[in-house]
Amino acid sequence: MASNLALDDDLIKEAQRIGGVKTKKGVITEALIEYIQRRKQIEIISQFGTVDYDEDYDYKKYRNINENSC
Repeated sequence: MASNLALDDDLIKEAQRIGGVKTKKGVITEALIEYIQRRKQIEIISQFGTVDYDEDYDYKKYRNINENSC
């Protein structure tokens, strides 16, 4: 998909220098990947404390059952 974007050349040059990326496309692609990863992390973090768990669950008991069934 072709796009025509007005980008700050100083920001692009700094990102290329810091990231060791040679092309503008490479910088934008890497920035988008990092942006998406960060947003996914924020989404996951927002789920902390929202999942109910059973305090009596014995994970060791079930771990042994799963290991023996392989």
